[in-house]
Amino acid sequence: MQVTQHRIIVIGAGYAGAIAAGRLARRLRREDVAITLVNAEPDFVERVRLHQLAVGQELRPRPFSEMFAGTGVRLRLAKVTAVDADRRTVFITDGGSTEELPYDTLVYALGSTWNTHDVPGTAEHAHDIAGRPGALRLRERLAGLGAGQPVVVVGGGLTGLEAATEIAEARPDLDVALAARATLGDWLSPKGRRHLHKVCDKLGITVHEHTAVTAVGPDHVTTASSTIPAVVTVWTTGFAVHPIAQATALKTDTTGRIEVDSTMRSLSHPDVYAIGDAALVLGPGDKPLRMSCASGVPTAWQAADSIASRLTGTKPTTVPLRYFNQCISLGRKDGLIQYVTADDQARPAALTGKTAALYKELVCKGAAWGVANPTLAKPTRRHGVVQGPAPLPHPTTANAANAANAANAANAG
Repeated sequence: MQVTQHRIIVIGAGYAGAIAAGRLARRLRREDVAITLVNAEPDFVERVRLHQLAVGQELRPRPFSEMFAGTGVRLRLAKVTAVDADRRTVFITDGGSTEELPYDTLVYALGSTWNTHDVPGTAEHAHDIAGRPGALRLRERLAGLGAGQPVVVVGGGLTGLEAATEIAEARPDLDVALAARATLGDWLSPKGRRHLHKVCDKLGITVHEHTAVTAVGPDHVTTASSTIPAVVTVWTTGFAVHPIAQATALKTDTTGRIEVDSTMRSLSHPDVYAIGDAALVLGPGDKPLRMSCASGVPTAWQAADSIASRLTGTKPTTVPLRYFNQCISLGRKDGLIQYVTADDQARPAALTGKTAALYKELVCKGAAWGVANPTLAKPTRRHGVVQGPAPLPHPTTANAANAANAANAANAG
């Protein structure tokens, strides 16, 4: 009797997706499962370092072919165009025709991209560092700027702070400004805010507080009360999830994040798990976890272990998800580690200066190491699958038409 392998497809290979695929491969016997990781790029991208890439620093290549060598994970270089959660099918394209990949279990980890908030001119004139292509475009643009030219970073959150300080440190000849909708660092402790203002002053960053940008032009940004010169605008006002989930039958919130239980399992489709920025995960106090590497990594661990438990006939366990600190790099020589409560509220204590910069660097290195070592160097113990659903039948013509409609809806989004 031929044993049918349980087909696990992981879509998206950021921190969460790559960790989930590798962890599953180390939890389950290769003869029992077929694990496919679908991603558009052949290398793992350290998203938390993209502000460094944007100013000309070189990042260490991390090819998936090396990362997953010998693990049993099959890497499929392709773009996901749609998901039919009812038919348990993923639609992909590698530049040619669309292909269908049937699954028994899906791990949805497509993550997020920049959020323009539909502000006029942003998509046409602003730069983003939410992905490698955007960071490389910004890198090329910054390299072509002459001394004294104005650069405006819009957004006073973690990404905006890291981008503004990195640019100002790497290019002290530029006129760097930061536009924040509220008070700069208003979520930080008093100590954290003081240090943040000190660093901005030292780096010569002009801070525009309580400033909402209403439009972006080719050489300026517009606010409610003024126009700020900007030959380069860097837009960092939060993230938006990939639109594919909302084009499916999966239960999502109004932002398109997939609603899951404590094991990262979809509330509407039990054969789908969502992790990272794509998932609406409730943390302490039933507050949604913020989109971040700090949230994505533990959700990947949780999902992989939950899937492995269910397939091997054991009861899934859950670990409370909580925060400990927020790590902010302020250039290469300074940093800010804001200690927080479990639900991400600032505590009075904060670590600053060179020690904080070293702390943040160790966190970044640890995150990348964790992708290649998803069980955190613990011994690999693969277990057999006790049972699994039979493969899906070949789609009928009617189903294929429905799938095409789903793909079109996703692309339209």
